[in-house]
Amino acid sequence: MKIIVPMAGMGKRMRPHTLSIPKPLIPVAGKPIVQHLVEDITKVCHEPVDEIAFVIGNFGKEVEENLVRIAEAQGAKGSIYYQEEALGTAHAILCAKAALTGKVVIAFADTLFKTEKIHDNPDSDGTIWVSKIDDPRMFGVVKLDAGGVITDFVEKPQTFVSDLAIIGIYYFKDGDNLRDELQYLIDNNVRDKGEYQITNALENMKAKGKKMHASTVQEWLDCGNKDATVYTNARVLEIKPGAAGNHTDQANVVNSVIVEPCFIGKDVRIHNSVVGPHVSIGAGSTITDSVVRNTIIQNATVINTQCISNSMVGNHVTIKGTMKDLSVGDYTTSID
Repeated sequence: MKIIVPMAGMGKRMRPHTLSIPKPLIPVAGKPIVQHLVEDITKVCHEPVDEIAFVIGNFGKEVEENLVRIAEAQGAKGSIYYQEEALGTAHAILCAKAALTGKVVIAFADTLFKTEKIHDNPDSDGTIWVSKIDDPRMFGVVKLDAGGVITDFVEKPQTFVSDLAIIGIYYFKDGDNLRDELQYLIDNNVRDKGEYQITNALENMKAKGKKMHASTVQEWLDCGNKDATVYTNARVLEIKPGAAGNHTDQANVVNSVIVEPCFIGKDVRIHNSVVGPHVSIGAGSTITDSVVRNTIIQNATVINTQCISNSMVGNHVTIKGTMKDLSVGDYTTSID
């Protein structure tokens, strides 16, 4: 089994947080989003994962080394592939062409999920994970027959055809076949809304008699923007309490209350404050005279005299004052 994780996007909806770090490496509940993703997939595959291939942009050597370590922690080889231009989902997957062999899971790195297993249905050539949503216009969707077999793939329909959104996780029994269909799109310049889309490759596979089923996840957690990521942080803290490991040193918690679930990183100092629930604090940060709820705070940040909620605060930030709903990038100083 191989896992391919396309993650080369710029993460514009997550700015300013993605100006200094790729979106899939933003931490939720103490771990990067992409680490949660590959851990969860590996856990539910129920068979060995030989390789985890990451498709990235020019993220730098340190990021690449971190990704390889994440793969190796799952007992898999970590491979790095590059997408130099954003040309759509099909193009992104095909950038990892060498890994498209045998059984393969494709998992886009801005989503987390909860499901029982990624199963090998003997009657199916692939499984597409979906979630029922209210507004499907920004997603690829599927239509099903009475047996749960996919009859149509539609990319971002502007008129209603289905409310079963493709969440960005796919299983294919034959990665070589998928590779050939993706290559066909590129070679013949088959685009949808200006980009090469995996849904077109899936339509071609279906037209050639390949049978794919839809499987509904128990929970779909999006990390596409600040509010969604803060919500995902809260749910992961609830679903997987302690999964990232807490490092609270009681000597550093003075006249304060921590309301679980929370993640507290190494060398965090909390004085005269109430922290939680649903708060993640990165290593070396300091919280003083503040109330912090439902918030992600990254490393080496100072929060003083604040009452904040529904917020994301980057690395090496200093904030003093009365702001309440924050989305603050790295190396920012704000003092009222």
